[in-house]
Amino acid sequence: MSKQYYVYIMSNKYNTTLYTGMTNNLKRRVKEHKTKHFKGFTSKYNITKLVYFDTAEDDLSATKEEKRIKGLLRKKKIALIEEKNPNWEDLSVGLDKNTQC
Repeated sequence: MSKQYYVYIMSNKYNTTLYTGMTNNLKRRVKEHKTKHFKGFTSKYNITKLVYFDTAEDDLSATKEEKRIKGLLRKKKIALIEEKNPNWEDLSVGLDKNTQC
């Protein structure tokens, strides 16, 4: 069985700051951001809302996509988010409790 990887974008309450990352366990990683488990950018800027995620088949693909998104202008990141999540809802609310995603 192959692992699933995720590329994600998180934001703060007012959608003024964006953070892009990748992981093989989206639920765990989002929880770490929400609880400020690690000190750093996301805890400093209160990045707690999952606004976008997509899957990748392997870690190399996920890393490439993460770097591509990080290289986008803010305007293009916003368009990417709003294509799937026009209301900037916190997508972590709908994550399946029985899976790693």
